[in-house]
Amino acid sequence: MRTFWGLMRAYWFSDRWKEAWTLTLVIALLTALSSKAGVWFAMALGELGNSIAFLHDAANTHPLQTILTNAGILVLLVVLKDAGFTGVRNLVSTTLHRKWRGWLNSQFNQALLDGNHTHFHAQHGSAAGGIVAPDNIDQRIQESIKDMTGGAIGLAMGVLGVATSLYFVGENLIGASVEVKGLEFLGSYGTAVLAFLAVATYVPLNTWIAVKLGRLLERLNVRMQQAEGSYRSELTTFLRRSFHVAASHGEGVQKSMHDRLYVDIDKTWGRLNVVNTSYTSFELIYNFIVFELIYNFIGARIVAYGPGLVSFIHNRLDYKGYITGSEMVAQLISQCSWFIHVMPAIATLRANSQRVTELANAIENVQQPQEFYRQTGRSDFAYGSQNPVFGLTIQKLELAHQGEDATPFLSAANLRFRRGEWTFLKGESGCGKTSLIKAINGLWPYGRGTIVFPEGVTSFYAAQEVKLQQVSLKQLVCLPGSENDHSDMQVAAALHKAGLGEFIGHLTDESREGKIWDQVLSGGQKQKLVVARIILQQPGLLFLDEATGALDPEGKIAFHEAIKANCPDVTVISVMHEAVPPRSLSGEEFYHSVVAITDGVATKKPLVPTLPRELTTILAQPPRPTEDKWLRFRRLKQK
Repeated sequence: MRTFWGLMRAYWFSDRWKEAWTLTLVIALLTALSSKAGVWFAMALGELGNSIAFLHDAANTHPLQTILTNAGILVLLVVLKDAGFTGVRNLVSTTLHRKWRGWLNSQFNQALLDGNHTHFHAQHGSAAGGIVAPDNIDQRIQESIKDMTGGAIGLAMGVLGVATSLYFVGENLIGASVEVKGLEFLGSYGTAVLAFLAVATYVPLNTWIAVKLGRLLERLNVRMQQAEGSYRSELTTFLRRSFHVAASHGEGVQKSMHDRLYVDIDKTWGRLNVVNTSYTSFELIYNFIVFELIYNFIGARIVAYGPGLVSFIHNRLDYKGYITGSEMVAQLISQCSWFIHVMPAIATLRANSQRVTELANAIENVQQPQEFYRQTGRSDFAYGSQNPVFGLTIQKLELAHQGEDATPFLSAANLRFRRGEWTFLKGESGCGKTSLIKAINGLWPYGRGTIVFPEGVTSFYAAQEVKLQQVSLKQLVCLPGSENDHSDMQVAAALHKAGLGEFIGHLTDESREGKIWDQVLSGGQKQKLVVARIILQQPGLLFLDEATGALDPEGKIAFHEAIKANCPDVTVISVMHEAVPPRSLSGEEFYHSVVAITDGVATKKPLVPTLPRELTTILAQPPRPTEDKWLRFRRLKQK
């Protein structure tokens, strides 16, 4: 699906090919029948014209009855063609549109949301590196796919209609063709040849002009989609950070940003209007010249009626045959003009298909993330596995930013995290703590190093900001698994242990009091929800990236105690704002070691426990003769 024609035919060669071809063949059959009905219409019109012409003929014993019968047949053919064949074809074509769009949507969703984190990598292109990330992915998947599939089906039906009309009309013209005086060398094909030449005389020039204007329309349509998508994306982002804008009184800045983005829309729209007006003017002039002058006066009277006129004059063609053949030529003129009128639709189709194929190419480019990132910088990470006894190992790690010659901002020669060990990442803000966790999880693009995971151990990454999808509470707790993986009792127990027992009665609800869960739960409650996920999933490796930032001191202690009590063998690597990690209520340390990042170098060492303030005060006092201070310290610690 990386080219226009590849995108157009993919559905018909997919696992849904039976569905696609069945609907297509039904549409083709109905289109052919509609075209055939057009031939029947021309023949019926010839019969009606003939009956009117010979109204006063002595041989015509029932003139009025003949006229009414022919008129009734003509009306029935119109109803059959428009309400029957064309109406049913519209229903089938809209069904094909729905099915094709649904299939394409599922393909892009599967490709973007795979285990490779394609949706994440696809947004990390660099214009400086010659790789531009696709903008407005949501617009491409929804609007562009929808408009592209609908436009393609409509145009295909139009082309098929022209082809079938040419076939059936041409067949009848050839079958009814007679010799033309002065063109005897053409034999009995004289009138047919003249008809085809008459139709082809004026279409090419007008079509060429339409194609030129259509290409300009295509480019402007793409630019308009980009501008509209950027503006809509910013509006969506703004609504998500509405509180922060209000709290910082940032409405003025936000307004200027919206104004700036809309200027791009306005300018592009203006240019598009100029081209559209030019095309409309061209089409109106074309319609006037071709249809009012050429078609109505020349096309429908001279071009259409001219080829058979000579034969009619020389009595080689009867009146009914002359009228019927002329009306068929008129239909050919109308059908051949169809292409000119749909040129804007073709331009829109190509613009939409370009948006979709660009996304398909971006998805394909990041199937091998490191190969993709090597085009704009150094990316030489190696990931492996080892016996779980040895835990997680990091060797010769260097993290950098984009660019081949970028200086590493963080390095770690050798870090080993044992099974069940809790490690606290410590360092100044911006030193690379979060980047280190991202690199371990394959989410940092540039640098090098070896990361060896314990084999068969699942990992869980808990970030500071928790965004909740619009699904049921049970599904939110069961993520990243399915809600069918755990019973209601297990989910309820996890919520209770995480401190969210009040919501157990709403497991199947996607909202509460008209609000989705992302709006119902506070920041602290969302982080407690993460604890429930951890308890339920029982990961072997747990990464906490400031995952307690929204909790108060008591909440942070409860967060750690819940994990400690329910996940006894988990290896924890944690980033927090605090200079000293939290301890349990009894004074025991949760963490065993600390990774300190100083001057861009990460080193690991055992955590030196800090004593409670009251014990430090006791030890600072001079010893009493009757009591050993160390004995008292141990006694107090036991309490």
